[in-house]
Amino acid sequence: MLNEKVALITGAAHRIGAETARTLHAEGMRLVLHYRHSRKSAQVLQHELNEQRPGSVILVQADLLSNNVMPKLVEETITAFGQLDVLINNASSFYPTKIGHVNEEQWDDLIGTNLKAPLFLSQAAAPFLRKVNGCIINIVDVHADRPLKTYPLYSTAKAGLVMLTKALAVELGPEIRVNGVAPGAILWPENLDEVTKQRIISRTVLKRKGEPHDIAKAILFLIDGANYISGQIITVDGGRSLRS
Repeated sequence: MLNEKVALITGAAHRIGAETARTLHAEGMRLVLHYRHSRKSAQVLQHELNEQRPGSVILVQADLLSNNVMPKLVEETITAFGQLDVLINNASSFYPTKIGHVNEEQWDDLIGTNLKAPLFLSQAAAPFLRKVNGCIINIVDVHADRPLKTYPLYSTAKAGLVMLTKALAVELGPEIRVNGVAPGAILWPENLDEVTKQRIISRTVLKRKGEPHDIAKAILFLIDGANYISGQIITVDGGRSLRS
């Protein structure tokens, strides 16, 4: 049972993060929801969930690129709830970086949010996760394996996160399980035209787009139904990765 267990979710105000929060909260978990700029959306989500179960959700604001912020996030979690059972590294920057125009600021941002932050937050959380045989779940991407054209830095960062997931599983076992979820066509990037959307869907085996709840359910499985799984990536892409 997940009643009273505690999860820290980064990038939780929108999209997959918010849907994951709703799914885990419905299973009885208490939540620490991290946001960077999306304060209003985070507050709306917190109010929604706390109306269902008062005092079950708190918010923490942080720029994950800032030095020494990771221990602070973990400390706030422990102060609020006294424990940490699950860390979900979901926060991510995503935008194109066409070769010939890549700069160091983009490198620092994309590598920082997608790879550096999960490493250092996992490191800060590990002592508390060990106490409860907890788990870490990293949100990666199908493009960690199949690079997305004009997104070389993002694809590289997510590829690094896949290896980090496996490396942390080795480093933190046997007390802590570490796994990842790789979404496929779940939420469309802004300004993606309809023709491109239909071409992507046509390459899936299931011939349809997925929903954020599909990712949230995979995360729930890794928390509560996968006690003998560690160092693995669950791909949720409708079978897209089976096609060339």
